[in-house]
Amino acid sequence: MHSHIDKNYDETKIQVLEGLEAVRKRPGMYIGSTGPQGLHHLVYEIVDNSIDEALAGFCDYISVVIHEDLSVTVTDNGRGIPVGINPKYGISALELVLTKLHAGGKFGGGGYKVSGGLHGVGASVVNALSEWLEVTVKTDGKVYRQKFERGVPVSKLEIIGETEETGTSITFKPDYLIFEDLNFSFEVLKKRLRELAFLNKGLFIKLHDERDGQSKEFYYEGGIVSFVEYLNRNKTVLHEKPLYIYGEKDGASVELAMQYNDSYNENIFSFANYIATIEGGTHLSGFKSGLTRVINDYARKANILKAGDPNFTGEDTREGLTAILSVKLTEPQFEGQTKTKLGNSDMRSFVENIVVEKLSTFMEENPAAARVVIEKTLNASRAREAARKARELTRRKSVLESTSLPGKLADCSEKDPSQCEIFIVEGDSAGGSAKQGRERRFQAVLPLRGKILNVEKTRLDKILANAEIKAMVTAFGAGIGDEFNTEKLRYHKIICMTDADVDGSHIRTLLLTFFYRYMRPLIEGGYVYIAQPPLYKVSKNKQEHYVYNDDELERLLNQIGRDNVEIQRYKGLGEMNPEQLWETTMNPETRTILRVELEDAIAADEIFTLLMGDKVEPRREFIEQNAKLAQNLDI
Repeated sequence: MHSHIDKNYDETKIQVLEGLEAVRKRPGMYIGSTGPQGLHHLVYEIVDNSIDEALAGFCDYISVVIHEDLSVTVTDNGRGIPVGINPKYGISALELVLTKLHAGGKFGGGGYKVSGGLHGVGASVVNALSEWLEVTVKTDGKVYRQKFERGVPVSKLEIIGETEETGTSITFKPDYLIFEDLNFSFEVLKKRLRELAFLNKGLFIKLHDERDGQSKEFYYEGGIVSFVEYLNRNKTVLHEKPLYIYGEKDGASVELAMQYNDSYNENIFSFANYIATIEGGTHLSGFKSGLTRVINDYARKANILKAGDPNFTGEDTREGLTAILSVKLTEPQFEGQTKTKLGNSDMRSFVENIVVEKLSTFMEENPAAARVVIEKTLNASRAREAARKARELTRRKSVLESTSLPGKLADCSEKDPSQCEIFIVEGDSAGGSAKQGRERRFQAVLPLRGKILNVEKTRLDKILANAEIKAMVTAFGAGIGDEFNTEKLRYHKIICMTDADVDGSHIRTLLLTFFYRYMRPLIEGGYVYIAQPPLYKVSKNKQEHYVYNDDELERLLNQIGRDNVEIQRYKGLGEMNPEQLWETTMNPETRTILRVELEDAIAADEIFTLLMGDKVEPRREFIEQNAKLAQNLDI
C-alpha cells in the first residue's frame, strides 16, 4: 500500500524531527535560557507571529490567556496559518510551520516585508519545547485543528467546524522536563504586551490570567506618541505635544516620538523590529548625533551660541528628554553581550538624516517650543561646566588632603571594605548614641544635619556643593555620577538609619533618590540597606522587650499579659541610650536590616518621579494605593 508520496513523507518526517531534537538538546541556543526569561520568550515567539500579521495589515486583535494548569493560549484575528499541502514536503503548511525549524514565511523576504520575530525560530521551537501544543486555525470558511506532543504531531490536521471568521489560536504547555519553573508572571507579560501595543498603534491586546482573574487591555491610538505621554505622565512637560517623526527608505522605516520635561534625566528607549535594543546600536547613535547637530545649528543661527562658544554636547541636548525610537528593517543584525544591540551600519545615517530634516523643520515652524528646548540645553551645559569645576575642585582637594575624611565621620579601624559598614544617621543626638554604641572595629557612623537635598529637582552642580552630600561622597570614596567606581567604595554595607516617623521616612527617600540617580551601582550591587529601629520598648517585672511594629506588639502583649506593663514608644533614635541602640539596631547578631533592591529601571524611575517630583496629585494617589506596599517595598 505504500505509495511514493508516503515514503517521501516518512523521510521528511525524520528530517524534521532531527531539527527539533536539536532544540530539545540545547534549548538555550534558541530561547536564551531555560529560566524565567526563556519561559516568557515562548509567549513572545507566538505573539510575534500575530504581530507580523498586524504589520501586514490583516490583524488588529491579539489575546493572551494564562490558564490554571500553566498552559497559555495566544489568539489573533489574522489570516490564519495556511493549511494547504506544501508540494515539496507533502505536508500541510501548518504542520511545516510547527515542525520544521526556520520554515516561517519570513525568509527570502517573500512572505513578510518586515517581521518582528527575532530569528524566525517562532512556532516550531515553542512546539518542540512544549509538553503539548494545540493549534486551531480559521480560514476559508472552516475551522482546522491539530495536536502535537513535544514537537511530534499526534493527530492529523482535521476539520472540526465551519466559520465566517479568520485567525489562529495556539495553546501550549511548556515542558516541565525543559524548564526550571513553569510559573508565568502576569507582570512580566503585561510589561512586554503594553510595549507591543504602544509600538503598534491601533492594535488591541488583551491579557487575562485565569489563576487569579486579573485582566489588562492595551490599545493606543497614538502609538509611540502615547508611549511618550505615558512615560511623562507624572512629569512637568516643556511643550504640550510630543514631536512625531516618520520616514522610510528601501524597505526600512523609522518612527520617533520625543518630548522634553523639566527633570534632569534622559529616558530614551529604542526598538528594532519591536525588540527592545537595551544596548542601543546604530539607530540610537544616528538619533543622538542628529539631535545634537540640529540643536547646535539652531543655537548658532539664533546667535545663542556666539562665535567663540564651544558646541553643546550630546548630553546637554538630551537633558530632560523622553523619547521612543522604533525602527523596522528587513534583515536586522543583533550584536552585543545580550544580542540587544542593533549593528546594521546603514541605519545610522538613515536615522540621522531623517531626524535632521524633520527636526530642523519643526524647530523653524515652532519657535516657542524650540526656544524652550534651547533654553533647557543652555542651562544643562552651564550646569555641566559648573559641575566639572566643582568636581575638579573636589578632586584637587582630595589629592592634597587625601587623608581628610569629613570631620563628622567616625570611621572604623578595619581597612577591608567588604568587612566594613557605615551608618548614615540623621541628627546629632542619634549620631552621638550611634558613635558610642557601635563596634568601632568595622562600623563607621556619619551623622547628617537636617534634610539632604531633593536631587530630583536639583542639578549636579548644586548637588555637589551641598555639605551633606559632599560628606557622603567623600566618606564612601567612590565618586559620583558617571565617574562612580564601586571598586573604590570604602564600605560594602551602607545602612540608612532614620527615625521611624514621617520625617525619618522622608529623609530615607531623599537618600535613596540620591543613591538611585547618582550612585546607581550602589543599589544595583546590593550595597544599600535600611536599618529597622524598634518602635516600642515594653517593660514588665524588670524584663525589657523591644518591638518593631504594631502586630508584634499585639502578639507580645497576648503572650506576657497586659497588667503591670509599661510601654514606651520611641519617637526617635535619640531616645535610646548607646547600649540600647547597639542591641536593637546595630548589632549584626540581633538586628534586622532590609536590603534595597530595584527590579526594573522604568518602574523605579516612575516611583522616584512620583515620590520626589513636582506633581502632588499623582503622588498622593500613589501613596494612598501603596501605603501598605511601602512597608515591604521600603522605597
